Parts: sequence; structure tokens; C-alpha cells
Amino acid sequence: MRDRRAPSRLPTRLSRLTSRRRRPLAVLWLLLLVVAGWQAAPLPGLLSGGGWYVPGSGSAVAAERLTDGFDGRGATSLTLVIEDTRHRAGDPAFEARVRGAAGAVLGDDTLRASGGYGYTTLTGDRARAAFLGDDDRTALVRVGSELDDGTARRLLPGIQDRLSRQYEPQGLRVSLVSQAALWGEVNHLSERGLILAELVTLPLILLVLLLLFRSVAAALAALLVGVSSVVFALAVLALVARHTELSVFVQNAATMLGLGVGVDYSLFMIMRFKSELPAGGGPLSREDRERALARTLRTSGETVVASGITIVAAMSTLFLVDLSVIQSMALGVVVVVAFSVLTSVLLLPVLLHLLGSRIEWGRIGRRPANTARSGGGWVGVTHAVMRRPVLFLVVGVAALSALALPALRLDTFTPDARVVPADAAVRQGYDTARDEFGVGGAAPVQVVVESRVPLQERSGADVAKLLRFHDTVAGLPGVVRTDSAFGTLRQAGQDRPFAVLAALDRLPADARGTVGHFVSGDGRTTVIEVVGDDTASSGSVRDLLTSVRAEAAGFAAGGGGWSVDVGGETAEGVDANKVIEDRLVPVIATMLAVIYLLLLLTFRSLFLPLKAIAMNLLSVGATYGVLVLVFQDGLGAELFGFDVDGHLTNFVPVLLVTLLFSLSTDYEVFLLSRVREDHLATGDDIGSVARGMSATMPLISGAAVLMVAVFAAFAFTGILPMQQLGLGMALAIALDATVIRLLIVPASMRLMSRWNWWLPGRKPAPGPPHVPEPAPATEMAGMERTTHK
Repeated sequence: MRDRRAPSRLPTRLSRLTSRRRRPLAVLWLLLLVVAGWQAAPLPGLLSGGGWYVPGSGSAVAAERLTDGFDGRGATSLTLVIEDTRHRAGDPAFEARVRGAAGAVLGDDTLRASGGYGYTTLTGDRARAAFLGDDDRTALVRVGSELDDGTARRLLPGIQDRLSRQYEPQGLRVSLVSQAALWGEVNHLSERGLILAELVTLPLILLVLLLLFRSVAAALAALLVGVSSVVFALAVLALVARHTELSVFVQNAATMLGLGVGVDYSLFMIMRFKSELPAGGGPLSREDRERALARTLRTSGETVVASGITIVAAMSTLFLVDLSVIQSMALGVVVVVAFSVLTSVLLLPVLLHLLGSRIEWGRIGRRPANTARSGGGWVGVTHAVMRRPVLFLVVGVAALSALALPALRLDTFTPDARVVPADAAVRQGYDTARDEFGVGGAAPVQVVVESRVPLQERSGADVAKLLRFHDTVAGLPGVVRTDSAFGTLRQAGQDRPFAVLAALDRLPADARGTVGHFVSGDGRTTVIEVVGDDTASSGSVRDLLTSVRAEAAGFAAGGGGWSVDVGGETAEGVDANKVIEDRLVPVIATMLAVIYLLLLLTFRSLFLPLKAIAMNLLSVGATYGVLVLVFQDGLGAELFGFDVDGHLTNFVPVLLVTLLFSLSTDYEVFLLSRVREDHLATGDDIGSVARGMSATMPLISGAAVLMVAVFAAFAFTGILPMQQLGLGMALAIALDATVIRLLIVPASMRLMSRWNWWLPGRKPAPGPPHVPEPAPATEMAGMERTTHK
């Protein structure tokens, strides 16, 4: 029954190396940490709020075509929202103040504006009325900037701060509204939220570690490993961000997962090392330290490596999703988990050699009784569950299924301005534009029509076809209005409206401004902006987008050298959702196959991996259900301080499913490896479960508390997408460590009995048919997952 495979010599060699070179290696560790911290410092300024465009999609092509050749548009396009709280339109003071603010923005050297179109650039009352709000206090100006998207995201928050400081004392609210401005603010808030989360998380982690270890030295050592993992990972991400686009969310995700996983791994390692030290607490010889650490590396070290491989393999499946925001977050998690493994098995041994028996320095309170010897409360709970396995299995599954029911209403979309607080300038500008110019005016559907030849050279039949297309789109259900150059051109040339483009200088200034904003300088491309009756993420505007795209496809399919691309915020979100949905099944299938194979090789059982996957699916479903209740339905919205917008951020569910399967599998292997070890030694199908539970659940619970503390801190301090991810992770880990580990696992294993370990071609080991009385369990040495067999 026992595995007679010879143990690997690598742990012994590594233990000896770190023992004999511990001081130089410790100095090297500190030097690398300082260099990595210096390297990681610029990371926030290198991150992008982009990554939502699907390469080659209609929204991406439309956005690219609008970056050059139009007045009031550019590499970055913004909407300048000016609200005068003291004067109204018609008052000379209102005109002067609005023109002064708009002139300051258009003349800002940092912004590098390429032109403007709107209230202050037009002269006719009728033309200007379209850019004056219903309150007669708000004016809009479309501004094009030469700044590329990444640079704009970096600079716009500073420009906005200057405008706010200058004009708010004068009673003017001047806001720059755009995707670049929004994501620049998100980056700023993300960095600030990260600092706040760290201020909350680090003391909380230290407190939990002190309660678990009951010694200051051990707690600080575990915390140092977690922090080192994060710093090293952020340094690598900063190097990558200099050469490729990484999402602004990658820093939060890497820090959140790095602290949780890094401290978790060091917890396993240190707890095992302490248990391997000779009893008595006296001075240790070098041989004692080397022997204890070799055993630690051979057991907990292999556990950490196996866990890291599982998480990295599962997260790597996200690279199948062709969306930069998801791929960059997957990269962040892969890098930080890899460094968590490396610091735990390479750098932590150096620290353990230096500390030796001093790992118990700063002992707090009395050492807790070793409940592992007598079985403690865990054995009692396990036996209670295993005496009535059907009842507890039904209760556990029913509870998780009930929580999962709201997940049937799960709806996702890309974030809009509501992800930032209501007092942020970009949010105030967004809300003002929505209230005063219509809810759909803040994010119109953009129809970009490109002609093979200049529009003025088109035949009368071609022009009539284009005009019919415009009128059809304008008449679709849900359309409030369309903004384009068509009305101006029809007035100027009723028979051949586009012929006017050959003599634009003959048109009035207002007409030239309108044409220049909606028709490219080469006369080949024109834009139709379709304003819907709701927000960009609403169901009605998504339906409108579908109708517009259907009409565009029919128009382009008719021949004549026309191409049509439909973009805008709604199109961007729909295209991103589609690529996620299209790749979700391959991602999950690949991930499940990887996890099944890893568990099959670890446990040499056909059914245990299937059980683990089924439990994880229940846990994920329950987590999704709670997120729907909180973030779609608004349950507890005031507690979290966010606005309910009816959907989850679209990367959250797919990221959650990979992370949760990774971490839940980690706990599964941790627990079942210990059960299998006992089963191999005793052949007891049922008693091994109880003894494995008693040996591992204290440490599983401690690790879960750490994870929940880290993730919950981000749920309450981060921006909205990180709140969703943080709450989902905290909830899933809590469910996994309680309902699943305490109820479903022992109940299901009791019912499966000897079939737990069945593998074709191998007879199941005979075991006692009854639940044995609590037997002495192993010491704390068994309180971690052991992959060595």
C-alpha cells in the first residue's frame, strides 16, 4: 500500500545550499527587493485604460478611422462640458465666461488640441442651440487632441485638476469627458485605492498571522514573503508595460492575488518548518536546521509548487480570449503567482535558516493546545456529517444552489463613467451631459461610412442610396436623433448635396464647421452619430445597435464601393462581450481538462477529480448569484458606495471562474492529499477522511481567513470592477472553507466510500465499513498538503 518511491534529493541539496550561503543570499534578496521596488514605481503611469477593443471588430475599425481627418476629433477626442452656476445663456457674462474657459482648454499646450466644434466655435443661434443644455447653463464643445490614447490617459487627470482649481472658485464647472479622461481618472483612483487597500490589508494580515503563529517572527517572515512576491511581480509588469499595453486593473489584481497567495504559501511552509524542529526549543545545530528545512521543502515545498503550477495553468487559458484587458490581467496573476512560488521555496528557506529556533521569537500568549493529537472539534464535526451524509450533502448542495439562482440573470458589459465616484470631475461632466442633452447623448452609436471615391464624385444614384440609408437609420425604434452633416449638405445643395464638398469655402462658417466635424478632409468618410434613448449599456440601446448594424450590412452588401463600420461605447462593449462569450467554453473546457489531469495524477482516482470539479461549479454559481444580487440588484449598494448600473464588468465572471477553480483546487489537493496519505497507510476508506480533516482543516481555515481578509479589503476600497472581483473572491473562499470543506466533502466521500480511490485496472483497497471512533491524528506536521507520496 505504501509508495516506495525514493525521495528526491533536490530539497536536501537546496536546504544545504541556502544554509551555507544564507547571509550572502539574504543580502542579495534585499538588494533585489530594493531594485524591484525602484523598477515597479513608474508602473501606474505606464498602464492603460484601453484593452477593450477587439482587434478587427467593427468598433475598433470605426474608432481608428475617426482619429484623423475630422475637425474636433483627433487621436484623442473629448467633450468639454462647461456649466455656469451663476449665469444663464443670453447673459453677456455667460458668453464671456464660457468662451474664456473653452479658449483656455483649446489653447492648453499640454492638451495639444487640434480643433474644436460646438457652442463656442459656432455663431448662429440655431446651430449653437444644439450645444446648449436644457438648463441654459451648460455648454458643450467637441475637442480633438493630438495626444495618443496612452499619453492622454496619463496627462488628462492633471489637466482636469488645473481646470477645476482655476474655475470652480468662479462658479464654473469645467469637465473633460471622454474614454481617455475616464480611464485616466480610473488609473488615479486605482492607485489611490491600492494604497488604501494596502493600509487596511497589511495590518489585518499581520493580525491574522499573529493569531495563527502566536509569534512575531513567524508572522513578519510570512508577511515579508508575500510583499516580496508582489514587488518582484510589479517590477516585471512595469518592464512589460513599457513595450505593450497592460490594463490599469493589472496592478490591483496582481497585488490582491499576490498578497493572498504569497502569504498563504509562506504560512504552509513556516508551519511545517516549525513542526519539524526538534522539541525543547533549545539552540539548533546547522544539521537540525538543514534536516527540518529539507523535510519542509519535500512536503510543503512540493505542495506550493504544485499549487502554483495549477493556478498558472488555469489562468493561462485566459490567453485564449482575444481581449487585451483580460490577457493583461491573466499575465499579472501568472507573474505574481510564479513569484509567490519562487519566493516561498527559494528565498523563504534563507530566512528560515537565519532564524532557526528564533522563528518562535516574540511569542504571544500561551501556545494553543495541540488539538491535532486528540482530534479536536474538527473530528467531531466530520463524524457528525459522515453519520448523516445524505442529509448534509442535500443541505449543502441546496444552499449553494439557492445562492446560484440569481446567476441566471447575469448580465455583463464594459465599464462606463459610473465606475468612478459621483464627485469626480469626469463623472460630473458625464452626468451633466446626460441630464441636459439626453441620456443617450453621452455615448452615441457611431456609423462610419467610407467611400472608395470622394463623396463629391459619387453619382446621383449612389448619393440617393446613402441618404436613404441615413433616413432609415434615423427612423429606427429607439432613435432620439441623428447628428451628421447630411442636414447641412441638403440645405446647401438639394439636388447634389455632396457636390458642395468641392467648394466648402463658399459655405457659411457654421456649415463649414459642421461638415468638417462629420466629413473627413479627403471627402471619403462621413460619420452618422445615432443617439439612443438610454445609456450605452442598456438593453434598448444594444437592440438599437443590432438594428443599425443590420442596416449597415445591407447597405454595404449592395455594392458600389461602400464600407460601413459601427462603433461607439455600446458597440465596443457588445464586441468585447461577444469575444468573451465565444471563448468562454474553450477556456472553461481547457481549464477543466488541465485541472482534471492534475488531480488524476495527484490522487490516482477517477472520481475524486470529477467530484472536485462539480463542487467548484457549485461554488462559482453561488458566487455569481450573490454578485448579481449585490451589483445588479443593488443589495447592499450603500454599504459598498457604488451606483447600480444593472450589470457586472464583463471581465469579472471569466476571471473569477479561473481564479476560483485554481484556489479551490488548491484547497482540495491540500485536504485530499492528507486523506490519501492516511488511506495508503491504513486502507481505511472512511476513517482516513476524518483524520485527514482533523489534520488539515485548522490550516485550511487559517489560510482561508487570510485570503478573505485580503480580498474583502479590496472589495471595500477599490474601484467598482475591483470591488466586484474582491467580493467574489472573498465570498467564494469563505464558501469553500465552510460549506464545501465541512459539509459536502466529508458527506460525499462517505457516500462514495471505497470508490473514492477507484482507478481502472486497480482494485480499491478494503476498508472498515463503519465510521471509526476518533483516533489520534498526526501532529501539526501533517497540517499542510503533502504531494510527496
